[in-house]
Amino acid sequence: MTTTPIPGRPRCVAPRRARRWAVLLAALAVPVAAPLAAGPGAPVRVTHPWFRYLLGTIPAGGYANLANPNPTPAVLVGATSPACGAIEMHRTESRGGMERMVAVARVTIPPRGDFAFAPGGYHLMCLMPRMHPGEDVSVTFRFADGAQVAARFAVRGASGAPVPAAAMKMHM
Repeated sequence: MTTTPIPGRPRCVAPRRARRWAVLLAALAVPVAAPLAAGPGAPVRVTHPWFRYLLGTIPAGGYANLANPNPTPAVLVGATSPACGAIEMHRTESRGGMERMVAVARVTIPPRGDFAFAPGGYHLMCLMPRMHPGEDVSVTFRFADGAQVAARFAVRGASGAPVPAAAMKMHM
C-alpha cells in the first residue's frame, strides 16, 4: 500500500504501524489465553485406600474409592507402586456359579462421580508384593490425560481388618 503525502503536512507513519502491531498482538494473544483459561481440572481424590496382603508371592488386592470433581470423565489407565512388581486392574465376574478375574485396560470415573475398587468387584492386583500388614505403601494412579495422583495404601492382613497398633509395633 502506498500513500501520497499531503502537501504541507508531515507524513506520520507511526500510528498506522502501531495499529498493525496492536492488531497482530491481539490476534496472537487470543489463542494463547484460551488454553491458559481452561487449565487442568482438579485431581481425582483417593479415599479409603488399602491392600489385602495374603502371603509371599500371592498377589495382594488393592481397594480404594476414587472421586472425580471435574465436569469431564477421568480415565484411569494404570497404577504403579514400588511395593508391587506390577499392578493390574481387574474386575471379578460371576458366570454359572464360578467367579473369575478379568483384566481391564481402563476405568472411567464419571464427571462429578465416584468409582470404587472394592472386594468382589473391580480391584487392583499387586503382583509380586513387597509389603507387610501394618505398613503404608505408595501407589500412583495414571490417567489417560497424563495426570498422576499418588496415595498411601494401608496394608491389611487376609481378613481385611485394619492392623491394630500393637501388632504394628511388633512388626517393626
